[in-house]
Amino acid sequence: MPIASEVNLAEVFFNEEDLPYEEEILRNAYSVKHWMRYVEHKRNAPRFVINTVFERALKELPGSYKLWYNYLKTLRKQVKGKCITDSEYEEVNNAFERALVFMHKMPRIWMDYCAFMTFQCKITRTRQVFDRALRALPITQHHRIWPLYLEFLKRFDIPETAVRVWRRYLKLCPEDAEEYVEFLQSIGHLDEAAQQLASIVDNENFVSKHGKSNHQLWNELCELISKNPDKVHSLNVDGIIRGGLRRYTDQLGHLWNSLAGYYVRSGLFDRARDIYEEAIQTVTTVRDFSQVFDAYAQFEELSLSKVMEILERNPNPTEDHDIDVELRMARFEYLMERRLLLLNSVLLRQNPHNVAEWHKRVELYEGKPHEIINTYTEAVHTVQPKLAVGKLYTLWVAFAKFYETNKQLADARIVFEKAVQVDYLKVDELASVWCEWAEMEIRQEQYEEALRIMQRATAMPKRKVAYHDDTETVQMRVYKSLKLWSMYADLEESFGTFKTCKQVYDRIIDLKICTPQIIINYGMFLEEHNYFEEAFKAYEKGIALFKWPNVYDIWNTYLTKFLNRYGGQKLERARDLFEQCLDGCPPELAKNLYLLYAKLEEQHGLARHAMAVYERATTAVKEEEMYAMFNLYIKKAAEIYGIPRTRQIYEKAIEVLPEADSRKMCVLFAEMETKLGEIDRARAIYAHCSQMCDPRVTADFWQTWKEFEIRHGNEDTMREMLRIKRSIQATYNTQINMMSAALINAAVTTGEPPKDAMRALEVKAAETTARAIAAVGASGGNIMFVRGETQGGTTKDDRVVNPDEIDIDDDEEEEDDDEEDNATEEGDGGVDVSKKIPIERQSIPAKVFGSLRREVEEKDENEMDE
Repeated sequence: MPIASEVNLAEVFFNEEDLPYEEEILRNAYSVKHWMRYVEHKRNAPRFVINTVFERALKELPGSYKLWYNYLKTLRKQVKGKCITDSEYEEVNNAFERALVFMHKMPRIWMDYCAFMTFQCKITRTRQVFDRALRALPITQHHRIWPLYLEFLKRFDIPETAVRVWRRYLKLCPEDAEEYVEFLQSIGHLDEAAQQLASIVDNENFVSKHGKSNHQLWNELCELISKNPDKVHSLNVDGIIRGGLRRYTDQLGHLWNSLAGYYVRSGLFDRARDIYEEAIQTVTTVRDFSQVFDAYAQFEELSLSKVMEILERNPNPTEDHDIDVELRMARFEYLMERRLLLLNSVLLRQNPHNVAEWHKRVELYEGKPHEIINTYTEAVHTVQPKLAVGKLYTLWVAFAKFYETNKQLADARIVFEKAVQVDYLKVDELASVWCEWAEMEIRQEQYEEALRIMQRATAMPKRKVAYHDDTETVQMRVYKSLKLWSMYADLEESFGTFKTCKQVYDRIIDLKICTPQIIINYGMFLEEHNYFEEAFKAYEKGIALFKWPNVYDIWNTYLTKFLNRYGGQKLERARDLFEQCLDGCPPELAKNLYLLYAKLEEQHGLARHAMAVYERATTAVKEEEMYAMFNLYIKKAAEIYGIPRTRQIYEKAIEVLPEADSRKMCVLFAEMETKLGEIDRARAIYAHCSQMCDPRVTADFWQTWKEFEIRHGNEDTMREMLRIKRSIQATYNTQINMMSAALINAAVTTGEPPKDAMRALEVKAAETTARAIAAVGASGGNIMFVRGETQGGTTKDDRVVNPDEIDIDDDEEEEDDDEEDNATEEGDGGVDVSKKIPIERQSIPAKVFGSLRREVEEKDENEMDE
């Protein structure tokens, strides 16, 4: 803009308000601050006026960044909103050029100029300005220019320029290569995008700004080159994808599909089919196999459908077309038929030592004997015993059975001969092979051959080895296999002689590998041949080998057989056997043995011996069976000696049994005494049992006692029963017991009296309850019987002395009796116990005297008759 003379300027816009600013400028012509104040004063002046002030200031201070920046900013505001073809834009561009003469190191000026030029859509001049800015500014300032430069490239369709500029930019910022790849894909330069992406993947130090892994970038590259075979020419697609197959083994399915897809899009269908076949023959995971197989099947299906469409559109198909359709149909069907077999191959590639998968593979070849033989052969040579998953011997056995099914016994024997030489991991596997071999010979009715095979299997090695010594081969240790010897014994029993079978059983016992069942089988075998004493010796050998509880079955069988054989002929020997058996017998197994012993004594021995056995059994069995054993003991005692002799047993049972069973035994004891007319004894038993009967829990017991008192008692006995019930109920009050115990413990521990009156009353209540319990249970743990001369009531002399009882006169007793009678009637349903029950006379039952008494009476009658 031309600068006018001072006279003209004064004539144009000077006025009196500008005079102070002009004077300041005259005095300080080189002060930026004064010029900026003058500019601010003229902010609302016309465009020409404010521009003139800026021009005058820049004439005096051409190197002021502040003046240039504000001047250019003002100029851009003045042209804002106008058409970009207006001449004023060029004036602003000239002002920028004049500014850059002095401000060429100021990046802000360059940035504003570049942005302003970009807005004007002058592509070539804008590119030149960007390039001048990058040349003028130091390298440390370039990062402020490049974002504007790249935005300019994206804004306009200038692909060739953009590619060249991006290449220059990546030399400074190689980490932005992903944006360059995206830009190349957006403009269709896929070949260079693939090259750039390949260089990114090969750079191990590259870090994606989008958080992508190297594997994800590789997948993008494979997808890019496989889907655009006609646009990517500079890369070896096959080599790149195969390199990925070696590098990323967890994504083989996707990479194989990408490679095959590349050839499909390239029109090389046979090559694509070869790639699919190679893929399904090499993948090692089911997921990869599923991806490849699905893509392969889809490829074959599309190929077939395309040919069918062409054939439909052709009205006159030739023979070649028909053959082509049939060929493609056969390929598709063959692929679908092989699916299970191919999947099995994948699993075997994962683990070639998986026995179950080899069996499945054989099943897939059903109806194809040659393939089955090849599969078995491959399996037994591939699977290593130490790495086998499953039982290796089953492959050998199945292989031999296959030959046996096809009537090739010689080949089956060859397979078994090789199978017994394999170094299996466990002895049991080799023993199973020998057993299967022998069973095959039995199926073929070659019994002598089966015995010979078992004799070979159980032969002693040249040197003695331990069965569990893993350092030795299984062939050296198999002679101690119980499985082999058990089958050998069965074969000898079925097809051998008595002597050879006995030798086998004796050998099993000598090797100490027998089980209780083997001993029992041996004994039964000897019994079948009428060697009873030999059978008993076999049982005794087994007893010497085993301990409880394993020896129980042997003892049970031995004793049963012995009793069936001799009965009471060898009573002392039988007793010795029982005593030897019961010595150390655990409680859970003792019941049947004791019952067997007692039965022997009952049938062939003495009654007192039988009773002694029952008595021992009551304490020898486990706690849950003691109640039933006591009942049996009582029953037998009543039958033999009479009912009165059962009293001691009842008393012992009540002391020994658990609380629940003891209560039931007390009730039975009381009922027995009641039947015998011993009412006082029954009442004492009820009183003793009441000490372990909480009225809230055992209401049946108290009801039974109440009914007993109604039938056999009187007013005093009913009152005594109710008093005991109330006392016991107070005793079983859990809350009072807990509080009393806590207070007593606190008092004993601290030695201090209770702090308040309530606690003192609770302590006193606890002491009163304790005295009541002591009064009721003063007789201790034993049952004290009172001998009564009458059946109704108790006399004054028979009452239990209670130290806490209050003596009351006779008159007061009568009043108290009336009150208690009323209370009794109200509490017990109005039963009048004061009425006298007539006494019935009963004859003494014969059971009282037992079977021994009957024998004596019969003996006396016989003597009198004589």
